[in-house]
This record gives sequence, C-alpha cells and structure tokens, in this order.
Amino acid sequence: MNCNCFALPAEGAFMSSQHDDLDAVKKVVDALEPFQSEERERIIRWACEKLGVSGQRSVGTHPDRQREEKDGERRDAPAGGSAARGTDIRTFVNEKKPDSDIQFATTVAYFYAFESPEAERKLSISSDDLQNACRYIGRERLNNPGQTLRNACYQGLLDKAEEKGAYKVNTVGENLVAVTLPNDAGGPAKPKRKKVPTKKKKVSIPKKAAKKKSQNK
Repeated sequence: MNCNCFALPAEGAFMSSQHDDLDAVKKVVDALEPFQSEERERIIRWACEKLGVSGQRSVGTHPDRQREEKDGERRDAPAGGSAARGTDIRTFVNEKKPDSDIQFATTVAYFYAFESPEAERKLSISSDDLQNACRYIGRERLNNPGQTLRNACYQGLLDKAEEKGAYKVNTVGENLVAVTLPNDAGGPAKPKRKKVPTKKKKVSIPKKAAKKKSQNK
C-alpha cells in the first residue's frame, strides 16, 4: 500500500517554527525572582499594558495571596496597623480622628501607603491628594495644602519623596497614626502650657515730681 500521508516532523521541528511557551515562562520567572510580591504584580501589569494584553489581574487572586490578605499578614504594614485592608478614606480618617491639619496630612499619607485598596495605593502624596482627601471625607479645604505637608515634614512625621512636592510617611508618622491616634483611645494628652508670671513694669517718676517730693520731705 502506497501511503502518501503527511509525514511526522522530526523531533524539535516544532521548536524551530514555534516559540517555546515553557521557556518563555521560565525566563519571566527568573526575571521576577529578585522582586517582592507587590513589585512582581506591578511589573506584570505594566508588561500586559505594554503588550496590549487585556484581562483580569490573575496574580492578585491567587489563593495564597487571598489568605495572606485575609489574615492581615502583609509584610509592608507597620505594627499596630488595621487588620482589615482596602477600607475607604472617610472611615479610616474618622476612626483616627486627627485633631490638626498636620495630623490629618500624616493620616492621609499613612492611608494611601498601607490601608487603601491596592489599585489606589501610593507611597507618597501631593497637595492635590491632600485636598482631594478633604473633599472625600467632607473636611474643610486647606488654605495651603503644600504648606501643611511641609509643616508635617518639619515636625518629623513625613519625609520628602523623589517627586517634587510629594511627601511620604516615615516611621514616626506611622507610630502616630497606628498607635497614638485617636487621642481619646489612650493616646498621650497634649501638654498644658505653663503660665509665665509677668513682670511688673517700673513706673518712672518725672524729675520735677521727684525733686518736689524730696523737698517736701
């Protein structure tokens, strides 16, 4: 029987005409190995956008990742942080009850760094972010939000970020928000100002009056 069927390609023929998926996966895994989990997600998201790949972010729905977020075991969250993640800024600020503009700015920076939904998370905030936070929670707008951020930096609660006009919360600010606030929950009370006794001014007697007084004596 003369069979003119298609001949099977030689071993490795498909490899030469097609890309190896597993090899590509290995290269991606090796490239992402040195990065942390959140950095890997960001790199993969950027790569998908660059390649025009659409679809849901499957990285963030991994069962282990869901279990980690549910248990509140995020490595980047400071001690004393809330176990519930992805809360809204209005709820968070109302819970912390900052009693000054500087504490408010620190609370907002902390929220965006650790408590906001991952899609909105950012390491630093600008004056626009601070003013928008006022609008979100129904707080009176700041006259100069940029100056408020600078004041918080001067007081050691925020640090300057790489972007111009942006500030990020530091460990001191983290402790303020995570541990001290709200003040009515056992935080340290503000020290009372001591009254400084005022010195009585000496009354100067005119020379003529002083001379007349001495003559009467």
